[in-house]
Amino acid sequence: MTSSSGATRRQVLAVAAAAATAPLIAGAPAEAKPKTSKTWDLTVLGTSDTHGNVYNWDYYKDAEYDDSKHNDVGVAKLATLVNQIRAERKGKATLVLDAGDTIQGTPLATYYAKQEPITSTGETHPMANAMNVLKYDAVTLGNHEFNYGLPLLAQWISQLGFPALAANAINAKTGKPAFLPYVIKKVSLTGEDGPTINVGILGMTNPGVAIWDKGNVEGKLTFADMIATAAKWVPVMRERGADLVIISAHGGDSGTSSYGPELPNENPVALIAQQVPGIDAILFGHAHNEVPEKFVTNLETGEQVLTSEPSKWGQRLTRMDFTLTREKGRWKVVGKSATTLNTNTVVEDPAVLAAVRGQHAKTVDYVNKVVAQSSVELSAAESRYKDTPILDFINHVQTEVVTAALAGTAYAGLPVLSIAAPFSRTAVFPQGDVRIRDVAGLYVYDNTLEAVVITGAEVKAYLEYSAKYFVTLPVGATVDPETINDPTVPDYNYDVISGVDYDIDISKPVGQRITRLVLPGTDTPVAADAQFVIAVNNYRRSGGGNFPGIVKTQVYNQQQEIRQLLIDWAQAKGVIDPADFFVPNWRLVREGVPVF
Repeated sequence: MTSSSGATRRQVLAVAAAAATAPLIAGAPAEAKPKTSKTWDLTVLGTSDTHGNVYNWDYYKDAEYDDSKHNDVGVAKLATLVNQIRAERKGKATLVLDAGDTIQGTPLATYYAKQEPITSTGETHPMANAMNVLKYDAVTLGNHEFNYGLPLLAQWISQLGFPALAANAINAKTGKPAFLPYVIKKVSLTGEDGPTINVGILGMTNPGVAIWDKGNVEGKLTFADMIATAAKWVPVMRERGADLVIISAHGGDSGTSSYGPELPNENPVALIAQQVPGIDAILFGHAHNEVPEKFVTNLETGEQVLTSEPSKWGQRLTRMDFTLTREKGRWKVVGKSATTLNTNTVVEDPAVLAAVRGQHAKTVDYVNKVVAQSSVELSAAESRYKDTPILDFINHVQTEVVTAALAGTAYAGLPVLSIAAPFSRTAVFPQGDVRIRDVAGLYVYDNTLEAVVITGAEVKAYLEYSAKYFVTLPVGATVDPETINDPTVPDYNYDVISGVDYDIDISKPVGQRITRLVLPGTDTPVAADAQFVIAVNNYRRSGGGNFPGIVKTQVYNQQQEIRQLLIDWAQAKGVIDPADFFVPNWRLVREGVPVF
């Protein structure tokens, strides 16, 4: 055979002879049609940030999942789309990848990490059961894969029927990759007898793991820069025969980080595409955005790198399509595109449902267990802009636990403050029966409780940083609770503190909004050099969100999960009554006048 760019001498003579003897049409000689190169196609499907979702189910509401846009969730929905595309392609090459954050995020995932951990029972994790049915080709480790410690992560990886990748997670002792960096898959494009192409898949996790899960990885793993890691491994993959290189990266494409400059960039996907030659496409996650198709120009080669992010929780499936041809004995990509498909267009795959049915049912039973009675309904709906009892419930429990733990220590004489964030605006404790799912619906993360010593000046700086959440509203402007927050500041980066009284003046510019910061129940200003102990979750304390003055050595850290502490407190009391914990201590004001 000859390549499309190199015809044989006989072919050249035949074309010339045909041209010489061809009839004239409209007064011009007929031209020989150029030879069309044969093309093949490859489809790569991508998921990311499934976060423990298998069924299309909301464990916090005990009902089928639904949101304002009528999205659906879960691997079972993804599997139906994947199987439809595989059937449509009738055996032609189709790969399925995942960009990470898989084993954390729902009560289903938490149950098999905490209540019946797979490290103790040996049971297959529900996300392994589901993903093995779908038959992924590779998964990248996300930062949340490290939440439950390295032994559970290793157990989960061992249960997968496909490789787990993380090229930039480095063994701290050996300096070598702690996980598989990449795979090169030999893929038949049209079936068993068709031409084959070597597809290289490089996986990279997020460097923020070093902060967010410091307790699990410190001294064991380090996390290299994702751009430098790609620059290291892409040439290696090309040298080892990769015809097509795809990166599966657990990092967004904004180029920004939620932490400071002490760690490599959290969201470098666009920078990777720009700076590292030899990449054909990047499937990415972490930011929970839907990016159907975005091309980034590589600055060295001018090549267009295809990127796509499939939202979160199984709501979308990325589909990348590549058109390939052979030139001079090599594969060349002559076309590529991407889109995202909505899982609310299909039913759940019965095989995936069956694989996880028992584990799903056990989780539903667990989260519906009644732990206490609430004297009144408590809602988080207004917690972003009003002091509400339901957030004081979090702060009261955190304060109580830390105060008791520090009794008899050198820190016992310091006032204990507490930080809570309104993670879920939809959380409600109904009047009457309060179930585990209600408490878990308020505090939806697997954070643990820690405490550090903080000064009055640092308390003020922390509150000023949190107060960035609001837009500036001059006196006389209309206040709309739905638009009062700055859209560039996510809900989870707005925290409230108990144990001091303060005003947030939203008529003032950012950095000058804490206009009253006093000791509780007094008019005595908090002194800049005053010392406090402050209870805080491990995510904040280790730098998550880049809040100031909080990344310090802990004076309390017993690795107790905050959500479980809330459940235990409610269960021990039997009654959740705001009279036991609600102490209004902050308000939004404009020029000193309360907004609400």
